Amino acid sequence: MTVGERRTTLADVAAEAGVSVALVSIVMRDAPGASAATRERVLEVARRLDYQPDSRARLLRSGQSRLLGVVFGVQHPFHDDLLTGLYDAAERIGYELTLSAVTPRRDERTAISGLLQDRCAALVLLGPQIPASELATLAGRLPVVAMMRAVRQRQVDVVRTDDARGMHLAVDHLVALGHRNIAHVDGGRWLASAERRQGYRDAMRRHGLEAYGKVVNGGFGEEDGARAARELLTDPPTAVTVFNDLGATGLLDVLRRHGLAVPGDISVVGYDDSSFSRLAHIDLTTVAQDIETMATLAVARAVERIDGTRIAHREMVIPPRLVVRGTTGPVPG
Repeated sequence: MTVGERRTTLADVAAEAGVSVALVSIVMRDAPGASAATRERVLEVARRLDYQPDSRARLLRSGQSRLLGVVFGVQHPFHDDLLTGLYDAAERIGYELTLSAVTPRRDERTAISGLLQDRCAALVLLGPQIPASELATLAGRLPVVAMMRAVRQRQVDVVRTDDARGMHLAVDHLVALGHRNIAHVDGGRWLASAERRQGYRDAMRRHGLEAYGKVVNGGFGEEDGARAARELLTDPPTAVTVFNDLGATGLLDVLRRHGLAVPGDISVVGYDDSSFSRLAHIDLTTVAQDIETMATLAVARAVERIDGTRIAHREMVIPPRLVVRGTTGPVPG
């Protein structure tokens, strides 16, 4: 891939093959204009030098940017899982992704600005936190798809999970196991937290368990779950639903360190079905978001907007499912 310390270029291949750069370009594009012998020689040199065509530059030169910009958070394991689905969905229809990360020292607006400079054809934002009015303004410049967040702006397309339904599934599962004293650790300031929290409350009310309802302030991170667990230890419930899997792992660690058996003393349900939740030492019961469907729909909606296709429904809400593993069991006798 490199000549010395740099990337191999068309010029390097042309010099080694003894032909012009224009002729190498013709061969690499599989366009007419090169003899069979020349084509074979150029391809052999390209393989030997490990030349990799810059498909992004080619797309930009053609004026047909088939790039979808994706903003994701490096602190969110579930975003990693979603990226895998988005790459697969984009590849199936001939699009490419370019990524821009939100980090503890790089905010969402900066991440978006970087993608605008890359001349992306559309943006896919994973759990965007900026105000809806800013999302609408952004959508006036290019198509915007928001994932995992409800946005009441007609210009912004939405692909998200029915988070309230997800919490209904979690509470229903715990009630079926005999639990009544069920607490909820929410996501704090994260926008999806409100719908999941309301789903928990509605489910508890439906089962006539309002008196047992308790919401503990949490967040998206492992340390947030650990902090919530320490608060719950003062009067432990028999079961807990948690905003996400990452928070659930922090909660599990504190509970076990304080001698509580899971699920013998307390049952725990996470949310997302992140890949790490399936590890044998975690084995977390969780609410799964349908990554393949969400990713496919998000890419399709972005491309429909790029192509100017008329869209009847700007918000697509995907049903979740419950995945039962080893952190839930019958109420302690």
